[in-house]
Amino acid sequence: MFTASPHRHLIGFDGKVRIDELSTSPPKSAPSKEEAKIRLEALKVRLAELQDILWAFDSRALLVIFQAMDAAGKDSTIRAVLSGVNPIGCEVHSFKAPNAAEVDQDFLWRSAQVLPSRGKIGVFNRSYYEEVLVVRVHPEYLERQRIPELPKLKRLWEERYESIRDHELHLARNGTVVVKLWLNVSKKTQKKRFLKRLDEPEKNWKFSSADVAERAHFDAYMAAYEEALAETSRPHAPWYAIPADDKAYMQLTVAEILVETLERMGLKYPEVKSEERARFDEIRALLQAEDD
Repeated sequence: MFTASPHRHLIGFDGKVRIDELSTSPPKSAPSKEEAKIRLEALKVRLAELQDILWAFDSRALLVIFQAMDAAGKDSTIRAVLSGVNPIGCEVHSFKAPNAAEVDQDFLWRSAQVLPSRGKIGVFNRSYYEEVLVVRVHPEYLERQRIPELPKLKRLWEERYESIRDHELHLARNGTVVVKLWLNVSKKTQKKRFLKRLDEPEKNWKFSSADVAERAHFDAYMAAYEEALAETSRPHAPWYAIPADDKAYMQLTVAEILVETLERMGLKYPEVKSEERARFDEIRALLQAEDD
């Protein structure tokens, strides 16, 4: 019997991560694709309920960060898991290469502009973590940033990890719960999905030769992820490494983590003040007496 356990995917807080020990495939006890889809539908209902309470509670926010290699399934997972929530209370932002205006700011600036307000779920499809992932694999991108007194690269990454940790701690102290999801896809599965994008006309639009070019740096990205996860997984902003070779299992696991996270937040509907509640019978009588 499969027992839902998001904690199996939780990255520890001891600063130690071994990417090669993190599976890209579901455990043997995982449910079938059909069962996973049934469970996902039930979790989507619960997620919608919790999001409604979050909106009414209006004191906390949830920031969900998705990071992954290309073709891991970020877009489809966001769509599958969050399709049932009220759009008023959920905002999704995708981050591509920074434009000229954004590159003139510090690397946390553009994401800070779209943080979720209290009562909302914010979803980042990629994030400021690109600055210690893509930029680490391609340090030549730093030339555009014109950083004054640019330190040696090792020191630069350490400073950026520190900035990220401080930023996420600041968010936590001010009511935003941060949860970070790394969709861990294998190079073999990525290849299959790229070929599918080439072979199926309705998926051609997803294909980018640049994505394939990045495959040459797959190992370098894994090294960058290994250090980023180790340096920034904290109790107030945990990382989860989720096997992404099976989309049904991945989507179920993401939904479990989000539901569990919201349930731990202690949300509740606001209580109506006693003096207002005392008038309910009077107001009900007035409404019932109206001539429809």
